[in-house]
Amino acid sequence: MHKEEAVKARKDRNAALVEVMLLAAMADGRVSQREMQTLLRRVIERPEFEGTKPEELNALVEASAQRLSKAHDLEEILASLRARLPDHKNRMLAFGLAASIAFSDHRATRTELGLLKTFQAALGISEDEVAQIIDVIEGGGSLAEALGEPLERLFAEVMVLVSAADGHLKEAEARALVESFASDPLFHNVSPERAQAFVSEAVSALAAEGLPTRLQVMARGLTTHTQRLKAYRLATKIAHAGGQEPSLNEQRILHMLQATFGLADDEVARLDREA
Repeated sequence: MHKEEAVKARKDRNAALVEVMLLAAMADGRVSQREMQTLLRRVIERPEFEGTKPEELNALVEASAQRLSKAHDLEEILASLRARLPDHKNRMLAFGLAASIAFSDHRATRTELGLLKTFQAALGISEDEVAQIIDVIEGGGSLAEALGEPLERLFAEVMVLVSAADGHLKEAEARALVESFASDPLFHNVSPERAQAFVSEAVSALAAEGLPTRLQVMARGLTTHTQRLKAYRLATKIAHAGGQEPSLNEQRILHMLQATFGLADDEVARLDREA
């Protein structure tokens, strides 16, 4: 995916996510202050909106509200949402965001519940997934917990960052990526199809959002020292793939990962020797 296409896909996805929240907020005929506060809070906490400036967010909300007002009916809106949210992960996120708005007053009205059922059917969300999302939201948890966003995807993205450091994926690096997924206990529950999806998502996110933003996302997602050491170890394995010394660009990425994760020099030196 070219950068321009990735940026457009990100904008379309984010607009769809905002529209879902606006629909949930407007379900009972009025948008309360609490609902708007919840909408803004959810946007701020989600990595999908990382780097969005306040004025850009305001413009996004206004454009989304205008688009909704021009729609002929709800089915037209739902068809547009499905087109801009083509994968199940983003559809789950959309439902979770809508549910967080509906339950922002600690209870959802009959109209709001009806809209959530419509979203569920239109986006293909299962009853078990709905129950999991609602339980987490009612308990005050984060959507990351509700969506079950896997650490494995973040670990995969760390490897992709190093692989892409020189602008292309070397054969040895590609082989090291495959070997990590096949042999590392961390990825034992990850199917080949899911592993490929992790890599594709990481490449798209890097193209659309840029390296600084993705580093921030990983810093928030990999919160323990053990997780960060694990991520750096995977990165060094890719950088040293094929017995080669890391290139200058790969060294730059490794230095940035060390700084982002707050790893000590002696820890990094030990991992480099092991690699």
